[in-house]
Amino acid sequence: MFVPQRFNPTQKSLCQFYVGKTIYNVPKPCLVLDRAKMRRHFQGTRLQIDKAQNVKLVASTIAEIEHLLPLLAEYQDQGRCVNVLYGIPLPQSQVSRLAAVGRKLGKRGLSVLVDHADQLKHLTRFHDEAGFPAGVYVKVDTGYHRAGLPPWGMNKDSLLSKLVVLDQQGTVDFVGLYSHSSLSYNDSTPAQAMANLEDEITGCIEALARNAELFPKSKTLTISVGASPQVSSIENLVTESGKLSPAAQSLHAAMQAVSDSRPYGVQTSLELHAGVYSILDVQQLATNSRAKLGGCEDEIAISVVSEVCSVYNDGEREQSEALISAGVLALGREPCAAYRGWGVVDCSTFASEVVAGRQIIVSRVSQEHSILEWDSHSEGYEIDPLPLTVGQSIRIYPNHACITGALYGWYLVVDSDLSGRETQIVDVWCRASGW
Repeated sequence: MFVPQRFNPTQKSLCQFYVGKTIYNVPKPCLVLDRAKMRRHFQGTRLQIDKAQNVKLVASTIAEIEHLLPLLAEYQDQGRCVNVLYGIPLPQSQVSRLAAVGRKLGKRGLSVLVDHADQLKHLTRFHDEAGFPAGVYVKVDTGYHRAGLPPWGMNKDSLLSKLVVLDQQGTVDFVGLYSHSSLSYNDSTPAQAMANLEDEITGCIEALARNAELFPKSKTLTISVGASPQVSSIENLVTESGKLSPAAQSLHAAMQAVSDSRPYGVQTSLELHAGVYSILDVQQLATNSRAKLGGCEDEIAISVVSEVCSVYNDGEREQSEALISAGVLALGREPCAAYRGWGVVDCSTFASEVVAGRQIIVSRVSQEHSILEWDSHSEGYEIDPLPLTVGQSIRIYPNHACITGALYGWYLVVDSDLSGRETQIVDVWCRASGW
């Protein structure tokens, strides 16, 4: 089904223009992905899936699913089971387009979310247009209040009752319960992240408890929970000593309650989903959910390259500042609980004599430009000159990689493991654009 979208240049033409150049001698602002850092976390959909027989993805736009169709077809040709979840409650205007995607993926290839009885007619329409049922998760609100129903309100307007009837009729395939809570972005310790993941699990179990008589007993329901900080916190369940912290023990017990038993008579399986853990950003590192990660320069695979347009080091302002050519439309405007800025400047930008531990941040943003200054954590140094020059290129680590990445049609790929060629562009990745 053709839907007008924003179109990028071909990957071939992009590679011809960019590959072989360095990130500092191309038009800016531009977005860079470091393949070496990504290898430590993941490398694109293909390597994240690797050889898994079950290929399960979540996408927040249909454009992303359409972008992945050739790769998904490749997996299906290899005999793998493919399923993509469209990650917002199904909107009416997208039913026909989603059904067209569903026909390409085939039966059991596509799942959707619902949290309102009025959305059920969209599922019936999907069935009629696709020729088979969509998989359906009911969205549970476990405290984040972005989407979903609270455990005590899951059967609002007979949503569950009607959904089970549609499942029995073959109009839908009731898959399970889904929660995505981003409360952990305010965390600062692994214990807090693990507690938030446990809260999601127990919230879904409470939804089962309050509506046990409505859930089908003849099928296994998936309990799918997570956001990047709390899901990646499960690394803390494996320790060298074998001893678990109280928070880890409690989380482990909650996970076992789903996967090893039949809570309230319903057969369940546990699924953890996460997103930007694979690339990371300043928000992710600030949660400290993974105890063994390094700093921004070591871990964050995404950065925006910008230029210094002007420098104010000579008392023109109350503190030293610099103007750069990247603003909201290049960086986003996502806050981070750990500091007051909108991005962190790579410390390799600084002159060698600068004291270690001092940090330059994006302190103010406008549409097409931003202001840099010393972070307040570098207190006492605010009036010291910024070690920047007009025309200099800098790299900025964004607070929220998802938002920043979506502002660009393609990513310039570098590999910092290539000695002497750390900033040389080796590939260009085109991304899905639009909705």
